[in-house]
Amino acid sequence: MIWLTLTTLVVVFIIGFRVLTSDSRRAIRRLSERLAITPVPVETMIDQMGKSAGAEFIQYLARPDEAHLQNAAQMLFIWQVFIVDGSEQHLQSWHRILQKARLAAPITDAQVRLALGFLRELEPDVAELNAFQMRYNTLFVPEEGVHWLH
Repeated sequence: MIWLTLTTLVVVFIIGFRVLTSDSRRAIRRLSERLAITPVPVETMIDQMGKSAGAEFIQYLARPDEAHLQNAAQMLFIWQVFIVDGSEQHLQSWHRILQKARLAAPITDAQVRLALGFLRELEPDVAELNAFQMRYNTLFVPEEGVHWLH
């Protein structure tokens, strides 16, 4: 009888946990599947953001439109290359991931502000992030498209 009670508690706990975290898992899976990566980088970034910013990011990512997915992908790219590893090889690797997912685009001023908001607990340097934005856009944006960024 004790085993039945313990088994019931474990099953209820597991089902409850899955129900409570289903929105965040679905949002993370949406981005990771689109980018054809494991969910680990997305989950790690969300953990590094802190509890409130991470929850805000999940809510943002859960929105169904393509613009939010694009911004979330750029946010992950910024975190991966600006925060985690700024090497040229890492930059090229993540840019290829965005290209394959058809999410490669210039980093806009709005996306920089979004990154500053979500990464607020990491206290990124605004000037360095703006320099990163310019570096990325110089490398990956065709010359004829640069004028619309200003």
